[in-house]
Amino acid sequence: MVEVSVRSAEPLRPAGILQQNRVFLDFFWDLAKPDQEVRLKAVENLIQYLKTENKADELEYTFKRLVDGLAHTRETARPGFSLALGQVLSAFEDVSLQSILDRINEKHNLQAVKKKLARNAMFGNLFGVLALHQSGRLVKEPRVVLGCVQLLQTLTQHKQHLKDLPSKTMTDILTEIPEEVFEEVLLGALQADLASAFRTPEQLQLLLVALQRFPQALKPKKLKKLLGSSTIINADNIPKLVEVLKMAARSVKKELVLPSVAVDLLKLSLKEDSFQLFWNKAITEGMFKEPSGPTHYLSFRLLGSALPLLSLSQLKEVLSGEVMMHYGEHVVSAQKPDRFKLAPEMDAYVSDFLQGCRDPDKQLAVVVSFSSLTNNGYPVVPSVWRVVQHLEPSALQSYVKWLKGMFLQPQTDQMLDFSTRKQKDKQEGKEQKESPIFRLRKWIVSRLASIIDNHQVKKQEDLSMDVARFVFFHAFFSAKKAATSDIAETSGKLSVPLDDKTRGVLVNSFFGLLMSMHHMPLSDDSTAVSQKRSLGVTSDGTMWIYHLVQYAQLLLGHPKHVQSIQPFSAEQKQAWDGMLVSVANLKKKAKKGATAESGAFQQLFLLVGMHLFKAPDELLDIMKDLQSCMDKAQEKKAKKKKKQQATEQQEEEEEPEWVEVMVDILLSLLSQQSRHIRQVCRTVFSSICPHVTAAALTAILDVLDPDKEDEEDGAVVVTDDGDKTQKKNLKDDDDEDMEDDEFDKSDNDSGEEEAMEENEEEEEDEEMEEGEVDQNFRLELMKVLQQQNALATEEDASSDEDLDDEAMMKLDKSLSALFSEQKKKVQAKKDEKTKLQKERVLVRDFKIKVLDLVEVFVARQAGSPLILGLVEPLLNIIDRGMSSGSDQQEQDFLRRAADIFRNHLCRSKVYCRTAGDRQGELHDLLDKLMSKAQKLSDSSVCLYYFSASLYVVKVLRGALPAETKEELTADGAAAAVNDPKFMGNVDVDRVSRLFREALISFMSRRKSPLTSQMFSDLFTRFPVLCANLLDTAVQHITSGVREHQQGQACVLVLRAMQSRDVQQLLSSDEWTQLCEKLSKQLGLSLGQVDQAESKVVKEKMVKTLELCQFVVKNIHQQKLSVDLEPLKKVLQSLTSHVTFKKTGKLEDTYWAVMKHFGVMKPKVEKTKPDKDSEQEAAPKKKKGFLPETKKRIKRNKPVLEPAADKSASTNKPGEQKGHPKKKQDKKTKQKRPADGAAASQSNPAKKSKTQPDSKAGKKKKKKAKQKKGGEQ
Repeated sequence: MVEVSVRSAEPLRPAGILQQNRVFLDFFWDLAKPDQEVRLKAVENLIQYLKTENKADELEYTFKRLVDGLAHTRETARPGFSLALGQVLSAFEDVSLQSILDRINEKHNLQAVKKKLARNAMFGNLFGVLALHQSGRLVKEPRVVLGCVQLLQTLTQHKQHLKDLPSKTMTDILTEIPEEVFEEVLLGALQADLASAFRTPEQLQLLLVALQRFPQALKPKKLKKLLGSSTIINADNIPKLVEVLKMAARSVKKELVLPSVAVDLLKLSLKEDSFQLFWNKAITEGMFKEPSGPTHYLSFRLLGSALPLLSLSQLKEVLSGEVMMHYGEHVVSAQKPDRFKLAPEMDAYVSDFLQGCRDPDKQLAVVVSFSSLTNNGYPVVPSVWRVVQHLEPSALQSYVKWLKGMFLQPQTDQMLDFSTRKQKDKQEGKEQKESPIFRLRKWIVSRLASIIDNHQVKKQEDLSMDVARFVFFHAFFSAKKAATSDIAETSGKLSVPLDDKTRGVLVNSFFGLLMSMHHMPLSDDSTAVSQKRSLGVTSDGTMWIYHLVQYAQLLLGHPKHVQSIQPFSAEQKQAWDGMLVSVANLKKKAKKGATAESGAFQQLFLLVGMHLFKAPDELLDIMKDLQSCMDKAQEKKAKKKKKQQATEQQEEEEEPEWVEVMVDILLSLLSQQSRHIRQVCRTVFSSICPHVTAAALTAILDVLDPDKEDEEDGAVVVTDDGDKTQKKNLKDDDDEDMEDDEFDKSDNDSGEEEAMEENEEEEEDEEMEEGEVDQNFRLELMKVLQQQNALATEEDASSDEDLDDEAMMKLDKSLSALFSEQKKKVQAKKDEKTKLQKERVLVRDFKIKVLDLVEVFVARQAGSPLILGLVEPLLNIIDRGMSSGSDQQEQDFLRRAADIFRNHLCRSKVYCRTAGDRQGELHDLLDKLMSKAQKLSDSSVCLYYFSASLYVVKVLRGALPAETKEELTADGAAAAVNDPKFMGNVDVDRVSRLFREALISFMSRRKSPLTSQMFSDLFTRFPVLCANLLDTAVQHITSGVREHQQGQACVLVLRAMQSRDVQQLLSSDEWTQLCEKLSKQLGLSLGQVDQAESKVVKEKMVKTLELCQFVVKNIHQQKLSVDLEPLKKVLQSLTSHVTFKKTGKLEDTYWAVMKHFGVMKPKVEKTKPDKDSEQEAAPKKKKGFLPETKKRIKRNKPVLEPAADKSASTNKPGEQKGHPKKKQDKKTKQKRPADGAAASQSNPAKKSKTQPDSKAGKKKKKKAKQKKGGEQ
């Protein structure tokens, strides 16, 4: 059969195989698809197919389709056809390129094409040339090269469509052809373009590429003929070059790139040895005549791309010139929002240069030049400039040396300093808030610190220590005239003394450095002595901070050469020396056996010792307590004899435990604003966790107690130092963050500040006006007016006339003094309010840090009996936190506390298993928690209380006794572990009563904080309690206060009955009684349902039926003697007053239950909808009718009467077609009278919708139609 059909088809399709081969034709469809992967795959498959088949007609057809597709209307299709044409030409070299070029010229002739298709034809020509270029065969056919260039020259006239694509294609062609072809073939054709090189960037680019590729063909004599000068860059051509560069800058305004013509000109200037002329005249003078915009950005980008091309002297000249000044002004002005920022691009240029250049001198010249570009003393590059990570070690060393030298002796004449126009206007006649030297030193300190902080920077340990010593020395010491070789820092003399502001910056930066060094990994070239601790140590295994403490001791030991800014008192010096002794003792013990505990205590001692320099008065007592605490801890470990223990107990009665003192010390340290101290405190506390006592834990919890907030206010000191303190208090780690200082922050102009102050004064005046008038102030005002006789009386309404000038002056002075005093009072109130707010923020911040200790204790000591003391305090924090303020800090504190309680405490796999002697206490706690949970109004808080109750029950139950496990055999061990009856020390009756009361409360209260999920967790985790509460849950299937509670009772009972543990706990008789009771309750519950229209009732019915299904199935499977007939009758009666749909969860569950009784869901016969009934019903859906006055008389024709007879007949074949029938319906409708007859005839149609049998409805409709026809 197939062969016959093929043979018969041959004479009908003379076009041949192209008409039949669908696979081949699909390649061309895929070439036009938008997906690039599909297009590339199509090109590959097309070439493979053509090579395999090797048929001439298919290859011819391919070229035809590909050339046609070059001018495709879809933009994504053109590159696909162009690429395919180029690859096919590359694969089939016997096909001449000239023939394809002729095809392109013929098909996409711009002269012959219609105007609408002219744009597509332009692109067809362009992509055709690109295809020929991509074939890689242009070099072999010079005539084709000439034809392509001539075609591209004609396309350059259509810039509005093609932009600079033709010129770029010409340039690409020039880069590949040999010099002979250019000289013989193209030079004559390009003569006009090369001669007009200064007209457009594209033509200049063409000339520059030709000069690079064919220097022999374009010798100076030839250039002189073409351009009138033997060189391109000379004084005469500079104005022309500037205009071309401006055009190029505007052409790439949207693309934000550097035009290649600018780079080529730069390279040519270096080649012709005219770089200085080009840079100074064309760029510096020419491009910056225009206001800020594309021309400036082109110059900045050219500066960045020129870095790898210039020599050291040229780099220094360029980077200290006008272009850099303009760049600095751009960076400062671009800090405002919604402004274009070129700084990220410049960072990329510098980073690429430093990565590619290995010359340390050039690297140093670039980073020093950019660091020297300053705005009123402050460098424009950020202090955390990350490009330094690409510096060579020697260049980095020199850069750090330059920074230190500039800090000691700021040489403003060497800096490239500038001020913007607005800054100059505002600074006239006003003193600057910050001196340029302070601003420079502030940046240098941050710059040095960020070099240490950035672990990507290739630096040696000596450099890091050198920077840390330098910052520490100038933060806390000053050099005397006599220098010493032991301390290198004493040799550097300050040309301008350091002020307090600068020292404050140094202090904060130093402690930030300590934090960075604590996390600093070992350098690559160092070998670690201790592999366990690879962070925060030097190559010999010593901590960085220990080296710095030794350096501090060295400085303290040279009073002749070094002077301390804040000298130690005798007591403070004694504490410092004691710290050194304690650290030495700890190091000796660590050598015997290194422990994490000894390392943590060393870190704590050293850190507190370094903070003695910052705040000696605050930390002196802490240091003393820390030393005595450490001594006691060591003594306690050393003493073993009974007598010594007895004396120790007597001492302990008098003095607190060393752990309690240690906890107090840690709490005091946490009040310091330092992330480093916070981390060290956490580490130390984790090492002393096993020794923590109840009193020590209470001290931590007292800090967190919301009821004792007022008592802790004194623990946090608020020093009112203006803006600095405010910044310091708001964040935990501000003194150690080494972030970039933004210009809009560092350059707060005085004009803006004055405006802010004026606004504040206005606000204060408004507050004084709007607020209640102070009665004391009113009385004082009245007194002043009465003393000067200025108060109007009833007798004399105009008292002002009686006052002379002298009296008026006195009155003014008195009023001025009174109002200034009142203003001071108002300001004092505002200050007090601000101070209270700061204290509140500090206290909350302190509490968040104290939660660190709680989290560590819960994680490390989850099995300790002390952990039970955390339950109530944490719940109190959560309860109070839910009702407190909604600011971010409060939310963070609450979230943290809730996370510790729920995830770390309640859900921990490790818990206290030795609480047997505290049964009574734990049962009382459980009683208290459950009572509190039922009284709450917030369900989210109640969830935490209920979780705590389950945790207490888990602790009471405990683990299986050890002796029971030993007696059990291996086979019975697993069963015993999973024994559902085991409840340990739980008083089952008392606990069951507590949870039963809670369950009754949930079922009988309309607004209960308890939820069914809480009881589901209880039933799952404690099957014994579940079995005891089952009767209560079953009872509330009918007695629940609302349908929701009744449905939840069904859910709980279903969960309980599905539990295997509960099934094991109940005997067969109890299970049978439970099923019998359930069947009665379910029957009563379903009998209460009248209508299931509301969502709540439907949900209850679904849950009731789900329980029904499980119970009936279980009774049938186990063959229990339970009478299910009453339940069956109730279920069957549901269909009478509940409307079931065809599908739905309720319906499906109902029929799943009835299936167990042998009642199957009735099948609904699927019948095709009757077309006649549909067409009859359609017009009757339209309500209303036209009045007689609006009807057209022409349409009421008696000719329509036979149509009724036609509609009454059923056996005519024409009735099967839809269109004639519709016309008949329309005519019938038009003929109906408007006197109510139509309304009376619509009743049969409405009845037909409710008829179960579609045939009956059909007959009625036919009778109605016949009747209607008779009436007409």
